[in-house]
Amino acid sequence: MKRWLKISFSLALIAILMIPLAACNNDSAKEPKKLEKVRIAEVTRSIFYAPQYVALAKGFFKEEGLDVTLTTTPGGDKTMTALLSGGADVALVGSETSIYVYAQGSNDPVINFAQVTQTDGTFLVAREKIDNFSWDQLKGTTFLGQRKGGMPQMVGEFVLKKHGIDPHKDLTLIQNIDFANIANAFASGTGQFVQLFEPTASIFEKEGKGYIVASFGKESGHVPYTTFMAKESYMKENKETIEKFTKAVYKAQQWVESHSAEEIAKAVEPYFPDTDLEIMTTVVARYKSQGSFATDPILDEEEWNNLQNIMNEAGELPKEIDYKTLVNTEVAKKVIKK
Repeated sequence: MKRWLKISFSLALIAILMIPLAACNNDSAKEPKKLEKVRIAEVTRSIFYAPQYVALAKGFFKEEGLDVTLTTTPGGDKTMTALLSGGADVALVGSETSIYVYAQGSNDPVINFAQVTQTDGTFLVAREKIDNFSWDQLKGTTFLGQRKGGMPQMVGEFVLKKHGIDPHKDLTLIQNIDFANIANAFASGTGQFVQLFEPTASIFEKEGKGYIVASFGKESGHVPYTTFMAKESYMKENKETIEKFTKAVYKAQQWVESHSAEEIAKAVEPYFPDTDLEIMTTVVARYKSQGSFATDPILDEEEWNNLQNIMNEAGELPKEIDYKTLVNTEVAKKVIKK
């Protein structure tokens, strides 16, 4: 009897000791997996980058185990500085900036690995309403363009030349106004035509300050206008992270492709608290209709060559860079196949 009591006591003691251990194991199982931090520096806050905000709003990055923080660093130069100095892991900016960096002799080139937009995002806005617009109507007028050396300005000049207009001889080209002040300059009376991004173009039209008469995106064709890029060293050291990141971007691109402009606008609304939802819906619809949002993250060689052609036409291409030097499509292709 004593022996049986001893055994029973021992078994009870073991059971009591195991309870906290089991509880610890259960608590450990319940603990959320630690998310890996990734810092994005975006060149500006724009509805043009809707897939990025969808990836954040819909939790696609978190689904891949990533804790993504987003910082707006106005201007391509500031965005690249943040990336090169280690202040950001990934940059969302125009592909031309990777060419500028490489041409300066960088030992750690910036690699384009996931495309977000595939057309220019600006529109030609006239001060007066024009029912039957033709590009030759710009001749002899004052045209308020974008900053010299930037992709919008290069595309603007490329399109003008395409229509037989010499931007430096056939019209008065103003391009010395800071990006943030271009819209205000036009609203206050400068220029008869202006090249504007959304939502400003649609807001001006709604308020009767101007009228959209043409799309530079439609006229210039497909280009890697905005891409996610990272330093080559970061991509080599964080292969899994880049793959997870690209997978989340692809999910967002597919979501944008399969949902209405209104649904997309509602999804990204938290990132644009000062913009009217109706205007946002109009903007998204306009970008969707002209195929501005890339439907997958692959930046193809034809787009890359078109980009360099546009830069060359504007006299801004420092030197021709081979597609494979600054573009990595391996990750994007792998993600799409899965």
